[in-house]
Amino acid sequence: MLIRYVKNNRTGIIYISVFIIFSFNLETSHAEDEKNINENKHDTVENIHVSRKRLTSIEVAKENLRKVPGGTSFIDAKDILKGRNATNADALAYQPGVFAQSTNGGDSIRISIRGSGIQTGVNYVRSGMTFLFDGIPLTTPTGTIYELWEPLGTRYTEVYRGGNGFDFGALQLGGAINYVTNTGYDSRLYQARVEAGSFGYIKEQISSGKVIGKSDYYISVTNSYGAGYQQNTKSTSFGVNFNYGYKFNDRIDNRIFFRYRQVDNGYPGYLTRAQIAADPRQAEVGFTGTQTVKPGTKFLADRLTIKIDDKSKIIIGFAYLDSPMHHENGPIANIFNYKFATGTIDYTRTDYLYDHKSDTNFGIYTTSDLSAQESDMVRIPSQVATNPAMGATVRHANFIGTENYFHLSNTTEVFHNFYITAAGALAFIQKGGSLTYPTQDTLHQSSVNFAPRGGFRYVITPSLQIYGNVTRSLQPANEWQLLNGATYSASGVEPYASGPAANLNGSWDNMHMQRATTFEFGISGKIFNTNWTAGYYHSSVKNELLSVMTAQSAKYMTSNYNNASPTTHQGLEFGSDTTLWHHGKNKIKLIQSYTYSDFRYNHDVMFRHNYLPGIPKHFYQGTIHLDLANGIYAAFSTQVSSSVYASYDNQAKAAPYHIFNVTFGYKFPGKNKDIDVYISGNNLTNTHYASAVIPAYTATNHDAAAETPGAGAGVFAGVDFGMN
Repeated sequence: MLIRYVKNNRTGIIYISVFIIFSFNLETSHAEDEKNINENKHDTVENIHVSRKRLTSIEVAKENLRKVPGGTSFIDAKDILKGRNATNADALAYQPGVFAQSTNGGDSIRISIRGSGIQTGVNYVRSGMTFLFDGIPLTTPTGTIYELWEPLGTRYTEVYRGGNGFDFGALQLGGAINYVTNTGYDSRLYQARVEAGSFGYIKEQISSGKVIGKSDYYISVTNSYGAGYQQNTKSTSFGVNFNYGYKFNDRIDNRIFFRYRQVDNGYPGYLTRAQIAADPRQAEVGFTGTQTVKPGTKFLADRLTIKIDDKSKIIIGFAYLDSPMHHENGPIANIFNYKFATGTIDYTRTDYLYDHKSDTNFGIYTTSDLSAQESDMVRIPSQVATNPAMGATVRHANFIGTENYFHLSNTTEVFHNFYITAAGALAFIQKGGSLTYPTQDTLHQSSVNFAPRGGFRYVITPSLQIYGNVTRSLQPANEWQLLNGATYSASGVEPYASGPAANLNGSWDNMHMQRATTFEFGISGKIFNTNWTAGYYHSSVKNELLSVMTAQSAKYMTSNYNNASPTTHQGLEFGSDTTLWHHGKNKIKLIQSYTYSDFRYNHDVMFRHNYLPGIPKHFYQGTIHLDLANGIYAAFSTQVSSSVYASYDNQAKAAPYHIFNVTFGYKFPGKNKDIDVYISGNNLTNTHYASAVIPAYTATNHDAAAETPGAGAGVFAGVDFGMN
């Protein structure tokens, strides 16, 4: 009832949020004015002292990323606000090693780092990497939900590719992405943003942030709608992002986070290459009115930071996640109800061994189901065997899952500017569940795993460093993926084989842990006016979770999600940021990102040395950006992709493509207010292309319905207004 009330009363919630913003400000304004009169002199002196002695949070984050002996990226939200921010794919553009593409116009993006989550679709949870909000993991035993990934309200984003997210307890192949939220310390008191454009797209945001004595707050409310480029891709969303911090003293502070979001994304199925070439706006036959609904996901977290002394600190985090999901993509709807609890402890200290710096990190990351259920209910009675009643339950299952990671690392300077990292993690993982209707079946998995890591970093000069590492990664199957045994119809057991649950899986599958050993070598630095980074990695993967034909599924001539034979992932990652011209505050910059991906089988019985499908071998993004001192800015960008294998037999391919975009904008000068307007044209040549490929097992006539079309030519405009 509450979810239904919220969904039908968005306007009311927006008014309530605005009321909260003004209440905070009006209640404290008089007291603060009086306090400022008495303390203005002291405050002025203190502010000058702090600005000379302390780095900003942005500078600290960049420095911490630079110290990681591996591939990382830093994304400043201020850079991406000069254009459309429809989805998280906009925020993750121009990052080497990261493949993030919008699909169907909604929040459900296709994301992969170094070939992680190749078989993961675009309308369920994400697999293969760990996602965090402000250092607190969002990833749970069921994977990572996507609906809370609202780019507006983020201050900056940290990307840790592969094993370089180790100090978060992120042991999966793809690494970690950490979204850091705005606070009252880096936000405008009043801010509003509207962007709109082609395909019925409109997005609105209001936000406010302020420091009030020892406390601060930030709140952002967003609302969006899109009719969709493709048929049956209408999308709506509404969200609230709030945090409140309090500094007890110079050593102890606490921050509470709350996020709420509801989304409704149409689901058009997948198209073939021929269909996209002919008409990319069509939906797959039979996909009308299909959708994924997230009626109201809630994320509540707390983070306590204690600076024990000048050399050590401890951060304790806790999160509660409530995520209902309705997948209405066929005659039977899959209704999931998930509740999770997550806890983290992160202890860091700095010592000196014979005048050489030594940094130690110890952490615990634990996440468990509080409640996890799937109920499959009749959505279209006429298309279900025996014509059951609308809403009738045809299958029910309960899931259990807990993942516990204990990680320890030390980085020591063994001689001048040469650092050695030694680390290890212990993972205790339990997964399983019980199928309770229409038949009964149970599964329980339990394993203890060790993941070592070693690395080095050598700062040759202040503008040149080399690094390398070897890391073991671990990835268990998501708990819902374990309900993957033979379907009732394939089992032949009556009355279930011809009953309403005939096409649903009727048993569990005991999948193995995906493991990989990755070595990485890279170099980064600055030459003339170019900041650049280049790296190579090689992963030997065992039991990779892909679409395979097992001995059981071969009996019925089908494939399913399971462990594959050994595979290899290797690639090159290059990124650069070049100042081509500058004169005072006028400048032209060229930003580039190139990723080469070579993923393939090693002597597979059926596919031999075939390439793994789903990710382009060559992927390039580049933009030339002009910024003038008078506030005018412009950007011309391109995205280029090689062809992408769309099936494991390598008989189907998505077409290669290149698309072009342009943006013009003006930032009005002002000390206490910001006004930014822009207009952009996307896919200027109206290229027909596939933005994402979710692989099919085999192709038919050298084609496969495995592609989602990218949006055609469109025009978008926006205005952002902020003031104190």
